[in-house]
Amino acid sequence: MFARYFIATLLAGSLAGIAHAEEEAAPDWNGTTLTGDWGGKRTELYNKGITLEFDHKSDVMSNVSGGYKRGSNWMGETEARATFDLQKLLGWYKTTGYIHFHSQLGSRFNTNYAGTFMGVSNIEAPVNTAQFAHAWLQKSFADDSLEVLGGIYQVDSEFYVTETSGLFLQPPYGMANDLGQPNLVGANAAPIYPIGALGVRVKYTSPDKNVYLQAAVTDGVPGAPNNPAARGTQIRLDKGDGTLAIVEFGYTPQQSEPPFEAAKPGQIIEPELKVHEEHETFNKTAVGFWRYSAHSNSQDPADTQLYSNRGMYFLAERSLMVEQGHPAQGLSGFVRFGTANKHVNQADWTASLGLRYHGLLERRDDDIAGIAVTVNHASPIYRTLNASTGSETQVEATYRAQINPWFALQPDLQYFIHPGMGGTDINGVAMKNVWVLGLRAEINF
Repeated sequence: MFARYFIATLLAGSLAGIAHAEEEAAPDWNGTTLTGDWGGKRTELYNKGITLEFDHKSDVMSNVSGGYKRGSNWMGETEARATFDLQKLLGWYKTTGYIHFHSQLGSRFNTNYAGTFMGVSNIEAPVNTAQFAHAWLQKSFADDSLEVLGGIYQVDSEFYVTETSGLFLQPPYGMANDLGQPNLVGANAAPIYPIGALGVRVKYTSPDKNVYLQAAVTDGVPGAPNNPAARGTQIRLDKGDGTLAIVEFGYTPQQSEPPFEAAKPGQIIEPELKVHEEHETFNKTAVGFWRYSAHSNSQDPADTQLYSNRGMYFLAERSLMVEQGHPAQGLSGFVRFGTANKHVNQADWTASLGLRYHGLLERRDDDIAGIAVTVNHASPIYRTLNASTGSETQVEATYRAQINPWFALQPDLQYFIHPGMGGTDINGVAMKNVWVLGLRAEINF
């Protein structure tokens, strides 16, 4: 009954004389994907309201020093994404559907070789499986100022993230480890890669796009944490799971003109591949808060008190320098800091900062180079119980080479100080600092 009423309401809105927006030009599938336009079928689907995207990432990682043991392994992830413009398809005014399905294959490189707290590759998963990361509907209201989303959802797709940090291969440059770390003494975990959870997200954006406020409530125990070998999409709403609530307030001032100097008279500007945005400007500051409704035991077995697992975070990213005459190239940076309950979590605060340069080398205008540092600080209780060194610090240097519009190679160098916050190797000896060499290949189909 409710479903019929909901559909009727959407249809009524679409029949209220509201005209469809003008058709946007279809993407250049032949120029930016390996498989092209499928003889025009991809464009045909796009014009009907269906956008299909496929890509694959492969990582080859080698632990050359320190950690558990030396060795190399391969990991892979294949993704399929479908976006449905339900206004075009069904006449549902300003309604979008989205499905993101992905599979993971390969080894557990960090688990078996490196032994770090923060992880080495952002496509490493506990088990080889295929599952839904997202499967949701979103409805827009009030001239797109208000958006309501519901379904299977990952909070790291919108919360606590910066675009500039997305270049790096390590997990904490997606969702930071203060919220992304597993709970040591309970089943709570955030719905982040590779697992989604049932949830609702509401987002308000000011008419001038300068300010936004978003909040989400999701299942407090996504997946099946009590069954590590579970495969596929696991949706369970068990008693005692509770919820995760997260809210973020952000300031994203818009610029009326691209932040670059015009070319001088007579200056020759070389053409760009334009795989990325024609104008690439970053200006975002945000603060967020999160909390699980279910309480957790302390890490200390002698402490019988229950604690609320919660935290806060701050982030900022900026375009620091834009090349003259090339608004898509230049230097940008980010900084992030977050906290978590010291009684419950291994890390009670994390901090990261990084720089990336788009178009650093001559005639390699679409390549991106970057360097970043992250610190994960061990909570005082964890240090006491585990004789921890207090923190794990990591440096990552990477270079993404855009070989052509649909294929990229990314060599990567990582260095970990006090891996595992003072963990031991397979022989029970304190691990030495870790050096990891890696290479990612990414194909857009």
